[in-house]
Amino acid sequence: MARPDKAAAVAELTENFRESSAVVLTEYRGLTVAQLKQLRRALSGDATYAVVKNTLSAIAAKQAGVEGIDAHLAGPSAIAFVTGDPVQAAKGLRDFAKAHPQLVIKGGVLDGRALTAAEINKLADLESREVLLAKLAGAMKASLFGAAYLFTAPTAKAVRTIDALREKRATEEQAA
Repeated sequence: MARPDKAAAVAELTENFRESSAVVLTEYRGLTVAQLKQLRRALSGDATYAVVKNTLSAIAAKQAGVEGIDAHLAGPSAIAFVTGDPVQAAKGLRDFAKAHPQLVIKGGVLDGRALTAAEINKLADLESREVLLAKLAGAMKASLFGAAYLFTAPTAKAVRTIDALREKRATEEQAA
């Protein structure tokens, strides 16, 4: 029979897995409490960072339907449960890992797909969702502007030709 404290921990982890759009597993060995606090503050808008027990995390992930993290649950593990923008959370973890090499990104899951540490670093290299949407809007506006220019170009050319003919006729009439 499971102890009530462990059952509560599994239930909480299961809920975190279900509410998260992405999960990133890390190894925190060698980080101080102050550094972990700093990491939690850096991720505060996009993710929650929790030190977890591997066996309880494996059970919770299985109950939540998250697959592909069992291989990474070895050694001291902590999980970033991403509820905001996964790109921003990946950037925060990558930047913190660069400043503090003791933090090792093991892998994760994004939209039900297992990710390696290299894929999480690639995710961190992406621009934020807002920037990508702004670029898309700019590209759409540019193509619409180009289409509008193409539609109005023949009319504008015809108007310039007619004006040139009027001016030529006016100069011919004045000369005659």
